[in-house]
Amino acid sequence: VQLQASGGGLVQPGGSLRLACAASGFIISSSTMNWHRQAPGKQRELVASITSGDYANYGDSVKGRFTISRDSGKNTVYLQMNSLKPEDTAVYFCNTKFGYTGYWGQGTQVTVSS
Repeated sequence: VQLQASGGGLVQPGGSLRLACAASGFIISSSTMNWHRQAPGKQRELVASITSGDYANYGDSVKGRFTISRDSGKNTVYLQMNSLKPEDTAVYFCNTKFGYTGYWGQGTQVTVSS
């Protein structure tokens, strides 16, 4: 199982970014996929998740601004982030779990600053 996150960068407040998480070794449409983030000095928090049944769930701080989706043909999960705020600055990780074992991508840095 491998997860490769990409798409991070520097963006101004109010801007948008789309993160991608390319998966290999398993089929994402059969799994719950998650995006987490970790800001300096803070605990890692769940940002968004999507189940195999396409049910999406979001953290309170990103509801209405972020959208999680997946492309089964590309075996990739996306996180569309709109109306970005400085407090969204963090390293973003994609994650999945099989049984008791969690798998994490390497993370991609998102910096929201003017």
